Amino acid sequence: MEHPDRAPVSTFHAPGAWGPVVELDEAAAHHASVKRLKLGDVVRLTSGDGRRARATITDLGKHRLSLALDGALVERIAAPSHVELWAPVGDRERMLLLAEKAVELGLSAWRPISYRRSRSVSPRGEGEAFREKLRLRMISALEQSGGAWLPEQFAEMSLDVALQTTGASHGILLDADGEPFTGPSSPFTIHQSPFTGQLAVGPEGGLEPEERELFLAAGWRPASLGANVLRFETAAIAALAIVRSLIG
Repeated sequence: MEHPDRAPVSTFHAPGAWGPVVELDEAAAHHASVKRLKLGDVVRLTSGDGRRARATITDLGKHRLSLALDGALVERIAAPSHVELWAPVGDRERMLLLAEKAVELGLSAWRPISYRRSRSVSPRGEGEAFREKLRLRMISALEQSGGAWLPEQFAEMSLDVALQTTGASHGILLDADGEPFTGPSSPFTIHQSPFTGQLAVGPEGGLEPEERELFLAAGWRPASLGANVLRFETAAIAALAIVRSLIG
């Protein structure tokens, strides 16, 4: 039975259809045990596709977690304005950190780009096993932040393929030589006009001149976050925070 007067003590990702009883897997059961949850505790469910609800623990074992859900109390959260991040293939841990923070900031889509300088990074975040690890990190961040939308996740691709495949134009390229992203002299009016929804950040060591030209030829606009040289994850997190604060 639902207890609407009690605040949820934890959040669990539960994709797919929800019935009166929601069954979660061994990983969720382990998480509940670590959190010292017990029968009758109220938790929150998030689907990753815009649904969120409260549920009550009715069964907790080593391999399963059962939750009673009142369908009338399911929230349907509108998707935030679409923001897609073209993240560089780079150091694994730094990519995981960026993915985690990007989910907290309401990222809509994650597209990793393999630049020329990405090849010199080791160990770098690429391949199916890493994509699954990154997906799990995103789910963890979604649960921690109580969000309702999990970003769409793409496989890594080269810059020229990404530009040709997506037809993306008029995005924002984070570049130290660009015009100010914010401030009175900034030409970017994100809060006044529809945002195209794409942010790109270069790899460790920066873009090659040819890669920058590919962006510019496709209509992307370079934007600077200041005089300091920022790590790619710092630049992306800062830009995402700015965009989210301006477009909601």
